[in-house]
Parts: sequence; C-alpha cells; structure tokens
Amino acid sequence: MSTVLPKDKSYTLELGDQPLVIKTGELAQQANASVICQMGDTVCMSNCTISSKEREGVDFLPLQVVYQEKYYAGGSIAGSRFRKREGRPSDDYVLLGRVIDRGLRPMFPKHLHRDIQVFCTVLSYDADHEHDVVSANAANLAVALSDCPSDGPLGSVRVGLIGGELVLNPSKEARTRSSLDLFLTASLERVVMIEAGADQVPEADILRAVEFGKKWAQKIARFFADIQKEIGKKKFELAPAFMHDEAFNFLKEWALPTITQAIKAPLAKNERRAIFNGLMDQSAEKLKEKFAIPSPASDEQTLLLKNGAIFIDKIMKAEMRRMVLEEATRMSGRKVDQIRPLSAIIDVLPSRVHGSALFERGETQGLTTCTLGAPGDKQIVEGMEGEHKLRYFHHYNFPPFSVGETSNRLFVGNREIGHGNLAQRALEPVLPKEEDFPYTIRTVTEILSSNGSSSMAATCGSTLALMAAGVPISSPVSAIALGLISDEPKGKYVILTDLQDEEDFGGDMDFKVTGTSKGVTAIQMDIKIKGLPDAVFAEAFERAKVGREEVMKVMLKAIPEPRKELSPFAPRIETIQINPEDIRLVIGKGGEMIQKITGELGVEIDIEDSGLIFVTSTNGEAMQKAKDWIAGIVAKPEVGKSYKGKVTRIIPGVGAIFEFLPGKDGMIHISELQWTRTENVEDVLKAGQETEAKVIEYDAQEGKTRLSLRQMTPPPEGFVPRPPSGPRPGGFGGRPGGHRGPPRR
Repeated sequence: MSTVLPKDKSYTLELGDQPLVIKTGELAQQANASVICQMGDTVCMSNCTISSKEREGVDFLPLQVVYQEKYYAGGSIAGSRFRKREGRPSDDYVLLGRVIDRGLRPMFPKHLHRDIQVFCTVLSYDADHEHDVVSANAANLAVALSDCPSDGPLGSVRVGLIGGELVLNPSKEARTRSSLDLFLTASLERVVMIEAGADQVPEADILRAVEFGKKWAQKIARFFADIQKEIGKKKFELAPAFMHDEAFNFLKEWALPTITQAIKAPLAKNERRAIFNGLMDQSAEKLKEKFAIPSPASDEQTLLLKNGAIFIDKIMKAEMRRMVLEEATRMSGRKVDQIRPLSAIIDVLPSRVHGSALFERGETQGLTTCTLGAPGDKQIVEGMEGEHKLRYFHHYNFPPFSVGETSNRLFVGNREIGHGNLAQRALEPVLPKEEDFPYTIRTVTEILSSNGSSSMAATCGSTLALMAAGVPISSPVSAIALGLISDEPKGKYVILTDLQDEEDFGGDMDFKVTGTSKGVTAIQMDIKIKGLPDAVFAEAFERAKVGREEVMKVMLKAIPEPRKELSPFAPRIETIQINPEDIRLVIGKGGEMIQKITGELGVEIDIEDSGLIFVTSTNGEAMQKAKDWIAGIVAKPEVGKSYKGKVTRIIPGVGAIFEFLPGKDGMIHISELQWTRTENVEDVLKAGQETEAKVIEYDAQEGKTRLSLRQMTPPPEGFVPRPPSGPRPGGFGGRPGGHRGPPRR
C-alpha cells in the first residue's frame, strides 16, 4: 500500500439500476484521504484527516463528523437578506453527521486518541438521489483509504417499503410513499448501525428490511475493500494501550469485593457512582504504597499512577459484564429482562400549559409538555433542498443537574438534537391529519433526572402529553431501550431490557425501539463491537415488543385515550373557505386589511392558496368578529338587501360614501337620501353616522355598488317620480364631475 493516493482514479458499482461512481485523488489532495461519490447528479465529497499526535488528557475516541450543506449544490441562494454565507449546520445536517459517525466509530481502536475529522460536503444535489447515502459511502471509503487504523470498510444504504415491496435507495419522491425509512451501515461481516422511522411497520417486515439492506451494504463494502487493497494507504501502527499486569491484578484484588457488592446492592446511581469514584480516587495512593513510589515520581511511575483510575474503571466494567454473562444478574440485582419501576402522571402543570406529563423509569425522569399553536406557527426549515415546514416538532433538553453535575455547556448540543429527533420521529406516524387537526404542535421534554434511556422517556412522555392536551393521535406510542453484553470468542450474547447508564458505558449496544400495538415507528441502534449476528436482531425485536407492551400498560392507566376537549387556554381554530380570487381582498393592499383585523381583534389568520382561511384565537368573541369581518369582505352585495354600515365620507352636492360591509363601500346619491328633494347632503347624513341602506344596483364586473336610504321606507302618499332624462343621477355613468362609485377592489 502507498502513502499517497494515486490521482484521478475512478470506479463504478452497479446498485440495481443506480450506478455508484467513485473518484479519488482528484480533489482535496492535502487531506489524508479524499473521496468523491456520485449517484445521478448528486455529488458528495468526504475527506478524512488525522492529527499527528494524540490529544492530551482524553480517554475517548476524538472523532468528529461534520456534514456540510452548500446552497449552491441545489442551485439556490438562501439565507437572510443580509447574510448569504452558510452558517452552523441545521438540525437536519447535525443528524446526518451523527448517523455517519455512529457507523464509523465502533470500527476504530478504542485506545486511539488522535483527533479524527471527517468532512462531508454536498457539492451537487439533483433532488432525486439522496445525498446522505452518497456522503456516507464517500466517508466510509475515505476512512478506509486513509492511514488511520480502522476495521472495515463499510457500506451504507437506505431501504424503503412501498406497497409491501422493499426498495433500495428510494428517490426523494418515492420516500413520501414509503412506510419505512431505514438507513443501514454494514461491514463485510455484520450490521453496525441502524436508524429508522416507520409507519407502524410489523417487526417481521423490519427484520426483512434489515436483511435486504445488509446484503446491498455488504456489496458496497466488498467493492470498497477491492479499492482499498488497490490504492489504500498503509495504516500507521498504534502503540498498545498502557498496561501494567502486576498493578492491575493488585488493584483488582483490593477493589473487586467492594465493586461486586456495589453492583448487587439496591443502590441509587449516585450512591453507586460515589463508591466507584472513591475507589478511583484511592487507586493512586494504593499504587504508591504497593510499589513504594517516591515524590517526585519518575515519568514512568507518574504514568502508572494516572492509570490507576482507568484500571478501576476496567475492573468495574469487567465485573458488570461477568455477572450478566455468568449469573444473569445486573445492577441492583435486576434480571436481564426486568424493567425498572415505572410511573406515568398527567396534568403535573396547570392547564395554561396545554398538556403535561411526567414519565419515570427507575431514576430516569422526564417532564414533557405539549403546546398547541396556529398554522402560522409552523417552523420553516430552509436548506439547499428549498423550504419546508414542520407542523410537529419535539425539543429535548438534558441539563447537567439531571446527572448531578455542573457544566459550562448550557446550550443544546448534538446529542440533545439527536435524542429529540428520535422522539419526534416516533410520534409522527400517529399524529392526526392536518385537515382534521390544523394545529401546530410542539412537545418539549425536560430531563430532570437520568440513569439511561432518557430518549425513550421523552417518547413515552410525548405520547402522554399529546393525549392530555387533546391531540387525537391514532395510537399511543411506547418505547424501550435494550443493551447487550457479549463474549464474542464464546459466541455468547445476553440482551438487557431497559438499559441503564453503567450498562450503556460498559456494554456493547444501545438499541432503542418505539412503536404502537400495530408495529414499529422508530429505531436507533448504536454498537461498540464490530457488528451484530443476525440472530441477535430477531431476539432484540421480540424483547423490545414485550418491553413496550409492559410500558404501555402503565401509560394507559394514566390516560387511556386522548381527551375530547382542549385546554381552555389552548387556542381555538376555525376555518373559512373563500374563493381563491378573493384572497387579495382579505389581505388588502400591502397587507393593510389582514393587519387591521389581527391588530384590532388579537387573532391570528393564516391563508392557504386554496382559499382556506384559519382563524386562531383564545377569545371566542374575537374569533366570531374576525369570521364575520372576513365573511363581509368577501361577501357579494345582494340587490334589494339592506345593510347596516357607516358613512365614511360626504361629497357635497353629490352624496355619501357608505361602508356597508367590511372593506366595501358604495354611493348613496343625494337623490336617494329621501323622497323629497334634498339640497344639502349633510341635512340628512353626516360623516361617521351609522345607519342602514338598501342595495339598489350592483355591477359585479366593475365592483361598484349603489345604495338608497329613501327606499328603506315606502314613498309618501301622492309621490310622483320625476321622469328620467339622460344619464341617471349618481348612476355608474354619472354626470360630468359626478362621483363614479367606489374604487375597484
């Protein structure tokens, strides 16, 4: 293998009827490895760069995957009027970066502490071939071709389910018709990552889709393995992790009895963690005594002392794993399929919060609220694909106090975005159709205490809060997280129901499943080993189903179905259908009319192109006034009908302008004021006067109306009308200098 990638190498793999084109050595040649991947006219570049030295003071893999959207890729100029440069990635692109990260991360050595950056840049997007699959495969190959040690290579695919048929890498349009959106990454041997949303798809179909996706992902991985063998760089040698057998065994003999007792005892998370931390804190002093290390210590002795806490952590994790594998016993003596105590409560906050719920599983506690808003409250998401609107969104917050810690990182990070999106995706399939429930819906979960599976608490809490708020979801959604402890050389795998923190940190899998009684709505699988055997998936889905059913029973005791009534403090929405041609009348010139209605009445008005108008208000009287106002604006005057209104202007010697419907006025000619001759208009009407007049003529084409005050009463006895001569006084033709009616609307 070489140390520099050869220039201008190109490879093609047929994926069904979709060619996957790979190019290397052409762009970004100073990166450790750079790959261009293309499907259709969607082109993505991924670059892998590794620092030359290890980062000091880290005990984790410092991998960063950055997913960059470029508006030019979609042929658009986006952004505000004042700023056109792309900024921080939107939530969607943070999530795409996380999906790629979760496939790559388990393939690196655990003791690799050099900074690794993988940049994924969308260069061209054809709105048909989805760029996330293209970017993921470019990243998979870039890592494989780099000199950074990693297992692999990997292949990534998307699987859809349309009309019962599995579809490989469905187009953007086809995804709108698919009941499954499954993103899968696999190595040459096993599946390593799954992210999925589903419309209550049965577990059997999910397993079928996983097997289908695995086959195609492994075809890509084999294709990449051939490229890696041909042009990949030689992997640099990584020094083995620091180990001192005598010190390790000494600390194990000293600490293991305390660790075993702490694992078995029914302790709270903080109590158990205090015991483990105490052992870590004492480890350096114990090693000093054991090896008679002086002060100051040599560099080698200092390194040994620093690793004392790491040894204790390894001993703790190893003992936790041993107890699961050999004794089928977990933290606090829990069985492998046992769920911690559950609690579900609704209405924990006053009804000014439209819906609220508190969901607890063991020491994990999530408070979720549901807020209902007008259609205009939808979130507008702008990107290279154009604009789209979110009618439902879930926000997840994980403050440091939830794990008993302090932190200067007080704002939402990528983890919170990912967990919030998982809970949002879980509920989307059961939301009512917008035409039946036109509200914008926001749920927010505040994690108040955490000991694992907080995103699943957010999902369950969201279901409860939605039902408490009166959102007519089609089915409640429950959720569970599974873990895994494995002994791969012996081929032994133990699945853990209801994963908690220590089992997550020291285990091999975090497998989250949400769904209804009908099927699965979302999946997220992360692993720390090099992949899972197929048999583990089938057992995991079955265990997840049993766990979800147990959780659902507790949830339905709190609230068996969505409330029939909304909170009295939630806004009400009523609709009015008008002719689309009349939208301009409701909006008015420069938005003047709609601003007047909303400003005076305090309502919100949203208008669709179809002419459907949504009026939103918490005040029933204001709602009715707004509806009447709009109805008046679009109403067509009826000849012979009387209307109450107000005189807006007097034209001396001619007549009065009379507003008889909101935004509509007409002329009451001086001759139509009274049955007797009128010399002065103001003898009968004055500006601002409210009265009632009858429509005697309406020209729909011109939009002009003529009204009469005198015809509201019968003519006096003996009245003789004057014979007409020339144009009618005040008629639409009018006399020279006469009023020609209201301006055309």
